[in-house]
Amino acid sequence: MSVNFKALKIVIIEDEDFIRVLIRRLLHQLGVELIYEAKEGGEGLKEVVRTRPDIVLCDIHMEPMDGLTFLNRLRSLPMGLVKDTPVVFLTADAQQETVMKAKKLWVNGYLVKPVSLQSLERRIASILAGV
Repeated sequence: MSVNFKALKIVIIEDEDFIRVLIRRLLHQLGVELIYEAKEGGEGLKEVVRTRPDIVLCDIHMEPMDGLTFLNRLRSLPMGLVKDTPVVFLTADAQQETVMKAKKLWVNGYLVKPVSLQSLERRIASILAGV
């Protein structure tokens, strides 16, 4: 499946500036132009409701609202188009407990930090293809 990255809207929720900038640059390399950013889950939730993105790339460990709480609140929203937004966690945390919590909240995938251009491209393409 060929993805028109230029047509995508993506929200990045990441508290570390360096990583957020890196992800934004990778997305630009793929051709994504509509990129929105937040530094924590509460801010990210507002951005998702406001922008209605195609995909959210979200860190797990943030303060004051972490990625798991963000995903739980997103999936609990009454708005169908927003609550079903695909979410990919950006993390170095592969602990079984964290993975199980994320799966129960219907996370759409994981990307292990540091994220490569190829892994980001493959993950986005597979989510949009419904794989």
